[in-house]
Amino acid sequence: MTVDAPTTPQAPAQTPPRESHARRWRGPGWGFLAKLGLMALVNAFGVMTLLSAFRAESWIVFSATLVLLVAADIVYFTKRALPLKYLLPGLVFLLVFQVFIFGYTAYIAFTNYGTGHAGTQEQAVEAALIQGERRVEDSPTYPLSVVERVGELGFAIVDENGDVLVGSAEQPLEEARDAEVGSGGAPSEVPGWEVVPRTIVITDAALQEQIASLRVPVSEDPNDGSIRTRDGSSGAVYESTLVWDADAQTITDTTTGTVYTADHDSGSFVAEDGSTLPAGWYVTVGFDNFLRLFTDPALAQVLLSVTVWTFVFATLSVVLPFALGLLLALIYNDARLKGRRFLRTLYILPYAFPAFMSALLFRGMFNAEFGVINDLFFFGANINWLGDPWLARAAVVWVNLWLTYPYYFLVCTGALQALPQDTLEAASLDGAGRSRQLRSIILPLVLVATAPLLISSFAFSFNNFTVIYMFNNGGPAIPGAPYALGATDILISAIYDISGVSGGAADYGLASALSILVFAVVGGISAIAFRQTRKLEEFQ
Repeated sequence: MTVDAPTTPQAPAQTPPRESHARRWRGPGWGFLAKLGLMALVNAFGVMTLLSAFRAESWIVFSATLVLLVAADIVYFTKRALPLKYLLPGLVFLLVFQVFIFGYTAYIAFTNYGTGHAGTQEQAVEAALIQGERRVEDSPTYPLSVVERVGELGFAIVDENGDVLVGSAEQPLEEARDAEVGSGGAPSEVPGWEVVPRTIVITDAALQEQIASLRVPVSEDPNDGSIRTRDGSSGAVYESTLVWDADAQTITDTTTGTVYTADHDSGSFVAEDGSTLPAGWYVTVGFDNFLRLFTDPALAQVLLSVTVWTFVFATLSVVLPFALGLLLALIYNDARLKGRRFLRTLYILPYAFPAFMSALLFRGMFNAEFGVINDLFFFGANINWLGDPWLARAAVVWVNLWLTYPYYFLVCTGALQALPQDTLEAASLDGAGRSRQLRSIILPLVLVATAPLLISSFAFSFNNFTVIYMFNNGGPAIPGAPYALGATDILISAIYDISGVSGGAADYGLASALSILVFAVVGGISAIAFRQTRKLEEFQ
């Protein structure tokens, strides 16, 4: 009898590791091509940003962009760092839209950036000389043509020697070789530039304004003046009555002899009598903006009133709508009530209506002259809702109540429907009445579920710019208040007024400092509130 040799079990064939679609060259290779196309766009945008930052000499932006661009190429063109392939886009957006914005705001808070201090010292010198420009008495009139290059306007003139000179606001006049002069004596062809036809210059009003405000420097020295034109066909040299001495860091007014010295601490040109030129530059001022918020009597008193009202408005904007929403939720959560679904739909309609439109409508309704509030509810009485500080505050609280209670109505309805019914039934069997159940069971459990939403709502109301601005623009105005602050202004709208976006003088440094304080206050209150909400969980 023969014995067969035992057969050795064969190992199962191993399948080769599957290659990622983003790295596959075989077949159509759509995954790799798609990644290559996306990364090409990213690199093109990154290189464009690097060039712009280099030209603007913004080295922080240049360095950050270079690091992010190199990191993106390394992450997406290597087999390693797989988690970063998913995390990197979110991290970039976080850095750009959160960290960078907050860091830049913090930087501005330590400067005097604002009206009169919005550029560098070189730009301030140029602006000062422009403001003092006068036409030179013996300046000849040069034949002139308006030229354009990639959206940039310039002037081309024919000087006394018959040579054609061309330049723009950023580029002083220089000789244009191979240029041609037309029959009218003005340049007709300028290499590298396109001559704007005379008919367009005459008929385009917007272009005429740009031409009238355009100044083309004669040379690199700002004291040599610039070419200006009134009709777009002839130009003359305009020189400033102010003379800039770069070595002495002074600007001298030749008409009065006043000498303005550069004060690098304040970013202004200051004379011996204390007068300053309107044009200045931004400098680092340390904690001066923060100190102004507390030490400037006119500003500190007004901001104290605005701060108190901000806390009152934010608190009422949470307490009143929550109370009304909870009351309506308790009523319409009763199964004995007929038509609950239809009535709930009616109550949430204000929530579906745009807030800014509602604020504008209520602004007209509260108008003392033609508003329906006085006509329908107060028998035509002339109640100045928008002009009296306390009435305006009451009105804006009412408007915000009407806008926000549907949100709390929905939230409380969901919280009530999630309550454990066996707990309520046990409390009822133990003899607890409806009011006792509400105080001891329903309200604590609802607060546990809604406390995070209430905290976020407080933070939102603290910065609810839309209702304040659209309803009454922060008015009525506080007499003697700086920066056009009003009685219904909250801190966020006060920041808007101080920043000068709505008009008037702008003080971005002070507005940024106030923004940081608001961020610290809201963040501190939210942290404390979230900590206290943990105690409510003991009721669960």
